[in-house]
Amino acid sequence: MAALYSHPLDPLSSDEIKITAASIKKYALAQGIPFLRFNVITLKEPPKKELLAYDADPASTPSPLRQVFCILQTPPKSGALEAVVTLGTDAATATVVSWEFKEGVQPLATPDDCFDAEAIVKADPDVQKLLAEKYGIINVDSLIVCDPWSVHNPPAHLKHRRLIQTFMYSRNMEMDNAYAHPIDFVPIVDLNEKKVIHIDQPYGDSPPPTPTKNINYHRDLCEKPVRTNLKPLNVVQPDGVSFKVEGNRVKWQNWDMRLSFNYREGLVIHNIGYQDNDTLRPIMHRLSLVEMAVPYADPHEPFTRKCAFDVGDYGLGNCTTNLSLGCDCLGDIFYFGAVLNDSNGDPVEIDKAVCMHEEDAGLLWKHVEYRNMHSEVRRSRRLVLSFLATVVNYEYLFYIHFMQDGTISYQIKLTGELSTNALSPDEVEYGFSKYGTMVAEGVAAQFHQHLFCVRIDPAVDDAEGGKNLLVSEVEAVQLPADRVQNPAGNAWTVKDTPLLTESEAQRIADPMKGRYWKISNPNSLHPVTKKPVAWKLMVPAAPLLMATPESLLTARGAFATKSLWVTPYSDKERWPAGDYTIQSEGGQGLASFTAADRPCGPGSDPVIWLTLGASHVPRVEDFPVMPCEVVEFHMKPFCFFDGNPGVDVPHSVNAASKLEGQAPCCKNTAAAHVGNGAVANGHA
Repeated sequence: MAALYSHPLDPLSSDEIKITAASIKKYALAQGIPFLRFNVITLKEPPKKELLAYDADPASTPSPLRQVFCILQTPPKSGALEAVVTLGTDAATATVVSWEFKEGVQPLATPDDCFDAEAIVKADPDVQKLLAEKYGIINVDSLIVCDPWSVHNPPAHLKHRRLIQTFMYSRNMEMDNAYAHPIDFVPIVDLNEKKVIHIDQPYGDSPPPTPTKNINYHRDLCEKPVRTNLKPLNVVQPDGVSFKVEGNRVKWQNWDMRLSFNYREGLVIHNIGYQDNDTLRPIMHRLSLVEMAVPYADPHEPFTRKCAFDVGDYGLGNCTTNLSLGCDCLGDIFYFGAVLNDSNGDPVEIDKAVCMHEEDAGLLWKHVEYRNMHSEVRRSRRLVLSFLATVVNYEYLFYIHFMQDGTISYQIKLTGELSTNALSPDEVEYGFSKYGTMVAEGVAAQFHQHLFCVRIDPAVDDAEGGKNLLVSEVEAVQLPADRVQNPAGNAWTVKDTPLLTESEAQRIADPMKGRYWKISNPNSLHPVTKKPVAWKLMVPAAPLLMATPESLLTARGAFATKSLWVTPYSDKERWPAGDYTIQSEGGQGLASFTAADRPCGPGSDPVIWLTLGASHVPRVEDFPVMPCEVVEFHMKPFCFFDGNPGVDVPHSVNAASKLEGQAPCCKNTAAAHVGNGAVANGHA
């Protein structure tokens, strides 16, 4: 297979997916299994130890085995069949090396599952009868929308089945915004039996009228006139881009990294390093978003079932759509494609899955020597890697920024549609909900949270992939008044606390203490400070999981009860809410990983699990489509370099910039850089 890939972490090609599917089908027939549904076909990443050995000396180290991990289904039987295939040059030489059935779990809901669920609901005679008799809707195919959701806390008699629930909406015309017309009943589908097995009807035989007012965002249907006073703004790089691409390896402004893409995490960034003079210094072994919990706050049935674990339930990679040049991505763009699979085992190609580009990021640094008015200023540029996932109603836009000063930022933008609902029966007389916002007449949008978990496998200056690192918590500490040590009362310092066990390393962000976390390498001392070089991790304070401690939500989403977890590295520990999240009972993932309270200090190869998110109280302004809400965290070098790593960014003057109404003109003089409104003494 050497001709099909150039590095052990390169994602599977279409040919490799075809070869895998053929070998699995052949093996299944020999086992007496005539029919399989392919849930997942993905690269089985080699063990970290093997990757480190290979990357240290690829010329003389054999490449790790090229293996594929598969999750298969054998409907109508529930459960998951896990298989591993070692690839050869074709299906005859590819070998199934592992074949294990997992009882009591449900594989994620694939795009095919979601389309199937909607089709099953629309074709169901009871659903059609309800829509016709109670809502006057006959044209089900074109006027009904069924949003497929995984089922949190399903009715007890249905827990053993493979379930999807659909929240119901109507349309007044094609492309009409269905979320302006919520319908009150909720069907539940058994995907294995391919039929509706339960329908929740909160209003029984007397449902409320469905809201009929159209509230649209589609360019052809929007009720508001389009603005006519917006002029073009172009992003132009006349000499081309500053990055270099070698297969899936990227180099830019001293940064060096490798990209991959899979069904569950979407974009993964490996082997992040920084070229510091003649040395490529490791920063991070692996970075990805590994889970999301989206619990809703309405205690009325059936909304107690409304909580999705979007990474585990659907897969961000599976929900990725092609990006649009000039819309999603501006400037000189490089796209990385992705190859996934459908339920038949055929490859599904996404040509523009990941966008890479450079963009201006304001000022990097500046100082004016006010005595002679000489200005030194450098503009900041950043490398942006991004992808987009449409998870039913919501869009999640993921941006990883690499800066010229060594900063890494992970930004998530939330947009798309609110998942709206009709009021529950006991709310109708009041005309509003205590657990949501009325965004239109008769249309409620429930309070909910978006809680993301990012897995960081740091490698700060450690050729062993971070094995010897130490994670600590740093806080600002006010010192008490003291006639000798603090006579003026102005003194404060910092407290640096090592996190040496898993229980010690379960932490919560605290902005009042300026709390951040530091990842240091005791074996690499800074020449000036004489202390270990480090990176700092800065997380914005925000509410964690709002569910009560004894709830099933907390049991399933334990990762979201802490801002930070640290565990010793294990190849097997990848998913903070467990391998299989659909209809899970909780206790998997980080709750299980940390139960033994293992050491996670130097020698353990510590891994960081970071929780961040938004508690969304919807606004009317979030409807009919939501402006982007931003969640992000940052990592910065902390006494890692010998000074500001961006001090060598060259001085430049953008010749295309101009005063309004004049031709481009910019003179490279001291006066040109003082700026309008500056005064001679440096004070305004």
